[in-house]
Parts: sequence; C-alpha cells; structure tokens
Amino acid sequence: MIVFDLSCTGAHRFEAWFASSESFADQQARGLIACPVCGDVDVRKAVMAPRVGAKSNQIASAPASPPVDTHGEPGPELMRKVLAEIAAKQAEMLPQSRWVGRDFADAARAMHEGRAAEDLIHGQTSPEEAQALRDDGIAAMPLLVPIVPPEAAN
Repeated sequence: MIVFDLSCTGAHRFEAWFASSESFADQQARGLIACPVCGDVDVRKAVMAPRVGAKSNQIASAPASPPVDTHGEPGPELMRKVLAEIAAKQAEMLPQSRWVGRDFADAARAMHEGRAAEDLIHGQTSPEEAQALRDDGIAAMPLLVPIVPPEAAN
C-alpha cells in the first residue's frame, strides 16, 4: 500500500491509500477518485514530504532540536517545519497556475509586453533566461520545491 497527498482544482488537500502508483493512475483515469470536500474528480498528486522511518538500530525518539543553534542559525526542526510549510503553500498555488513547460521565458515576456493575457504560469527555463527576465523587470522566481513536469509524472 502507498499513501498519496492529493489535491483537487478547488485546492482542497487530502490523503488516499492505493495498492500502487498504477492503481492510482487507473482510478484517476476512470474518474473514481473524488475530493471528499467538494466532490471534484479532477484530482492530482500534491507535493508531499517523504515519510522515512528511523533505522532499527537508532534510538526511537531523539531529543527535540532547539529552534536555533548556538550561533543563532535555525535548528533542524525549525528548518523541517519551514520547508514543509513552503512545500504546502507551493502545492496549494500550483493548481491555480498554468504549466507552460520550456516556453516559460517566452510566455512571461509575452505577458509583460502585452502580447498575451496575464496569467499565473509555471514552467522551466535556464538560469540565464531567468536572469534576463529579471534584468528586464519581469517578475520571475524559482519554485522552492522542485516539481515533476506533467508529461513526466506517473
């Protein structure tokens, strides 16, 4: 069995268990998975943090990390919490934007120049293209949690 974090087009997040990734894909394709909040059947996998169990030779519960270390830097627990919050917010926002793939720089520039309707988009671009967008005053920023392009998803 495998658990997936899922979200609908209404940005509702929920968990569901499946026998395998193939089982999820089959049920998704047949419209058998529905959001328990709104009933939407347009359900996708959401970004999720891995659940990794402790090694059997380690102490079951490690002492809690302080929020900051002796040098004032964030501790591991605080960093995990912050990263989880970033991943959750990104997963909430992605369904509201349109995937443009490798055409990101061209699509962003077209919107900036008024040649295309303004829209929330996400996609891929090179570091050089991203810097050129910023140099031209076009707002673009990297996603903090990497995503799998739709065409490469299970």
